[in-house]
Amino acid sequence: MQVFTHYFLHLVFPLAIAWIFFRSEWKKAYLILLLTILVDLDHLLATPIFQADRCSIGFHPLHSYYAMAGYVVLLFFRRPFNIIGIGLLFHMFTDLIDCLFTFSHCQSCLADSPIYSLLAAISNFVGLN
Repeated sequence: MQVFTHYFLHLVFPLAIAWIFFRSEWKKAYLILLLTILVDLDHLLATPIFQADRCSIGFHPLHSYYAMAGYVVLLFFRRPFNIIGIGLLFHMFTDLIDCLFTFSHCQSCLADSPIYSLLAAISNFVGLN
């Protein structure tokens, strides 16, 4: 379920965002939203590049709180920058959901994660514990 949800939110749900909010240019908006997946190139800077139980949020440079603040700023610019901001923030949200899945089945796996306390708070709030 975690893998399906992750890729659904990365690949299919942006189509709904494009269709609902950018209907006149939905194809262009969808392409831009898909291209924001390139933010994951920062995973190449990690050693190892892939680690199954690693939470991206707060670990990779383009998944940091500072980067996210920059993505919020993009929302206040004109197209296509606001669409890029939406895509990047939705990408972070998707990765956060993925981290919550991991946290729900293995809290100790994320004990060293920079957002462990946030995951614990969200988990308690929504009743995952």
